[in-house]
Amino acid sequence: MSSHHFFSFISSPAFPPLITDHKLKMPMWAIGAIVVVVLALVACLGFCIWKKCINKGKKPKKARERKGGRGRRKKEGEGEEGKEGEGKEGEEEEKENFGKLEFTLDYNFTDNQLIVGILQAENLPAMDMGGTSDPYVKVYMLPDKKKKFETKVQRKNLCPVFNETFIFKIPYQELGGQTLVLQVFDFDRFGKHDVIGQISIPMNSVDLAQPLHEWRDLVGGEKEEVEKLGDICISLRYVPTAGKLTINIMEAKHLKAMDCGGLSDPFVKVVLQHQGKRLKKKKTTVKQNTLNPYFNESFSFEIPFGQIQKVQVLITVYDYDKLGSNDAIGKVWIGFGASGVGLRHWSDMLANPRRPVAQWHALCPEEEVDEALKKPIR
Repeated sequence: MSSHHFFSFISSPAFPPLITDHKLKMPMWAIGAIVVVVLALVACLGFCIWKKCINKGKKPKKARERKGGRGRRKKEGEGEEGKEGEGKEGEEEEKENFGKLEFTLDYNFTDNQLIVGILQAENLPAMDMGGTSDPYVKVYMLPDKKKKFETKVQRKNLCPVFNETFIFKIPYQELGGQTLVLQVFDFDRFGKHDVIGQISIPMNSVDLAQPLHEWRDLVGGEKEEVEKLGDICISLRYVPTAGKLTINIMEAKHLKAMDCGGLSDPFVKVVLQHQGKRLKKKKTTVKQNTLNPYFNESFSFEIPFGQIQKVQVLITVYDYDKLGSNDAIGKVWIGFGASGVGLRHWSDMLANPRRPVAQWHALCPEEEVDEALKKPIR
């Protein structure tokens, strides 16, 4: 197409003018939308400037207000001193949440007995999701921790009443170097028990010439370290046709030392239960002065095949004491309702009839196993 024809074409009425019409015509709604967008951008920009520049000096004040809600601290200045002040006042505030415990102390000079009464607690903090706690008190002496006592668990109670008494048989001349610990725990059915607070009473600071009756504030207590009580190797064998269960107590290792000389005199008690009812019990011989005893003693029980599924085997390792009661070192639960290794060992025995199945078990605290046995089995 020649240039003459091209200019004639674009100048024709059929083609709208592009170059000659410099005014852009737009509908009113489009103009309004553009105005709104521009105003929104200007407003956002202004807000950002106000946030970063004008309000910059107010942030420390807000931070101080937030921190002041926790204890109104940091008035003395910033830095390390302020942090130390926060820590101290924070500890004081937490201390108010531990609650307090009422207890009694008395000493029987005739029988060499320290009598500890745990009466009640008040204003305990809520440790559970429902806003309550399941408290109980553990009572023991440091540094040996040989004797430990526990109150009953008071369910869903922040002001529990215990009214329980415990007796430590300790000569008066040995009391001065020991410390009585009253430790309040929140019982947890599915996990480890949480420490709510504790009271430590050095016995050399107490006048035992007359009974002591006090309320004391609980202080923060660290979680008690899990003691290693030792392990025990057990062999199980069941013959369905004869209805005969054979339990062989083979050996134990790394048992907790219960005697002053750093050793123990262990023996094992085997108790057979069916649906919570005790059927029979057996004992091994006592092994003197050892933490790694070898027993290899077998006990046989007649259990019909129809009952074997609901049988519980409770195995407790004791430290023999000639003068007093035997102290439990640890306990194992095998069979119906057990969990972990105790259940797996029982299942392996049932899956391999007429064959002995050996397994090592870690000893657990006796009170922990006894508490688990009280729970309904699902």
